Amino acid sequence: MPEPLLDVRALDAFYGDFQALFGVSLRVAPGEVVAVIGANGAGKSTLLNCIAGAIRSRRDAILFDGEPIGDQAAHAVVGRGIALVPEGRRLFASLSVEENLLIGGQVGRAGPWNLARIYDLFPVLAERRQVPSTSLSGGQQQMVAIGRALMSNPKLLLCDEISLGLAPIVVREVYARLPSIVAEGSSLIIVEQDIVQALKAASHVYCLQEGRVALTGSAGTLTREAISAAYFGA
Repeated sequence: MPEPLLDVRALDAFYGDFQALFGVSLRVAPGEVVAVIGANGAGKSTLLNCIAGAIRSRRDAILFDGEPIGDQAAHAVVGRGIALVPEGRRLFASLSVEENLLIGGQVGRAGPWNLARIYDLFPVLAERRQVPSTSLSGGQQQMVAIGRALMSNPKLLLCDEISLGLAPIVVREVYARLPSIVAEGSSLIIVEQDIVQALKAASHVYCLQEGRVALTGSAGTLTREAISAAYFGA
């Protein structure tokens, strides 16, 4: 087995005295798409925030490219090659589409992604590059959020609920771009409540339930019954 790009080892996470994750382990290989599913409050976003450095953890609980990063700050994690597309998009409301994208490129990492490539990936953004980001539709805002993260040229892209609040046709459009992102050398972790969409996009799935890994396996072999039991704790 090749060394994983990301290796999460028995990760615990806390908000003050409240424990949100209990011994979560997860691996992502280079070029792999991994889905993390689970009900609201299962710990999915907490897991991504730990990987992204927004929540500090035990130093050796998260290894990236073989190096421990669990105690590193978010800006250092981005510099290493991990970028987060946050739930709710969190665009800078006072800035244009292009200005939001340029902020993602401030890290200065070398790689294939620049403004021209982002506009190739999402042509509608090129047409609206000078308008305020908040004037876009929800789907277009999600494209900006993904583009902003890609501008940092990540080895690992973390996508938190990218289909949340979007029409099905827009969800399909966004997901149709993911193979192009992987083809440029990025691995992906997708946090998703749409189980069907997650299983289509990913090669491996982890299901969280109350902060613990309740099920893991190949997306092609997990049964609906097993997923339902792990998802709802049945």
